[in-house]
Amino acid sequence: MDRYLIIKTRDEFLRIKINDILYLEADRNYTKLLLTEGIQFTFAINLGKIEEMLEDQVKDAKTMLTRVGKSYIINKNYILQINLPRQKLLLLPPGGKPRELVIPKEPLKALKEKLEQEGMKSERK
Repeated sequence: MDRYLIIKTRDEFLRIKINDILYLEADRNYTKLLLTEGIQFTFAINLGKIEEMLEDQVKDAKTMLTRVGKSYIINKNYILQINLPRQKLLLLPPGGKPRELVIPKEPLKALKEKLEQEGMKSERK
């Protein structure tokens, strides 16, 4: 079953499949949303508010989307590479072009450790 994030502003209404979200990026009081197909939207809503909307609207959004530092919420399904020394996160959507994000070392390290723990849990099952 598809799950959706609904974003309503004074002038817009967007209904986005969670699986189509590649990442969300904070830009002061705005949030940029990039879909796997390369389509981008910008909202006059900060990233913290978007995170609250996700938690309210999508029961298990945290299984797919995760906050990385102050600036990003990424879709874990599309992570191809984490490079700590270069502070790079490479996302690869199916059929799309790779996107490289520059993320501070500490949040990137926390993401790497979280993914390793999740991987170990799934191996035990």
